[in-house]
Amino acid sequence: MLPPAEDDDSDRVVAFAARALGSRLQLTVRLPERDDAGHRAAAHAWDEVREEFDQVDRAMSRFRDDSELTGLNRLAGSGRVLRVSWRLRRALAAIDRAGRATGGRFDASVLGTLERIGERGASLGPAHRSATPAGAAVADWQTGDRQPSLVHAPAVPVDLGGIGKGLALRWARDRALRVLPPGAGLLLDAGGDLVAEGSAAGPGWPVGIEDPVAANPADADPLVVVDVAGGAVATSSVRVRNWRGPDGAPVHHLVDPRTGAPARTGLVAVTVAWPDPAWAEVWSKALFLAGRREIGDEARARGLAAWWVDDGGHLGMTPDARLRTTWAREDRLG
Repeated sequence: MLPPAEDDDSDRVVAFAARALGSRLQLTVRLPERDDAGHRAAAHAWDEVREEFDQVDRAMSRFRDDSELTGLNRLAGSGRVLRVSWRLRRALAAIDRAGRATGGRFDASVLGTLERIGERGASLGPAHRSATPAGAAVADWQTGDRQPSLVHAPAVPVDLGGIGKGLALRWARDRALRVLPPGAGLLLDAGGDLVAEGSAAGPGWPVGIEDPVAANPADADPLVVVDVAGGAVATSSVRVRNWRGPDGAPVHHLVDPRTGAPARTGLVAVTVAWPDPAWAEVWSKALFLAGRREIGDEARARGLAAWWVDDGGHLGMTPDARLRTTWAREDRLG
């Protein structure tokens, strides 16, 4: 995704940027009034966003030696019952639901394949001291449904994939909205996946979907521009996370659980708009695995707004996606 166009009333627009979860994190806030209180609220919202992404990283990163997920994965197959934070509990529930909803296309057990082809995370050696047994305390518990829960260690190590980032976007959006003034709008972008809310009486957010086959996509014109008034947009693409495997063959991170190998579906990128960012992630991957021949029919049958680019550079989109599109490279449609 590309950053939104600058608002005409730019002194009411405040933007912040940093890095989180291995990618660029950007919050853009459109304030209802031009006042110091609104700018302080926007800065507070940014603090909330940064804190939430930090907590998600501590709970769900497979690349951190000290994360809860790493501790859980080190006990995979042990049959142990653990007490985990509400964030990890919800993520584990989400991957279970996603697997059932997509007929197994979203499968968290592909971590072994990712490790085998060269995308290594934290070592999964002996059980880590931070893996907390039943009855132990978890530091960040809260009341109600945000308290620690007991879960069984998985049969095999799991990779939360895009769901982790989608949940971070969901929870960070909610925290930011709680401290922003009524009527404020926000756009929160994490490495191209984003969530938007409100508008402060302004238009929707214009968002560019990058051209994944351009020589330098970050500097190229977008392939599509979409008006995002609310909800989420997520992309599954082979453009960024690709490398040479141990045998020298090109590989990428979108693993097909049916083959246990990087997916070769005739597609290079799929973008989905959906009300929730975690489920936008799920459906973008599920459609990627549907493949070039099936994606159109499946996306339409599910009522999804989806855009995709095949390995020939051709652009496709569903009717719902076209309704949200304000500009597209018509010469690439095919």
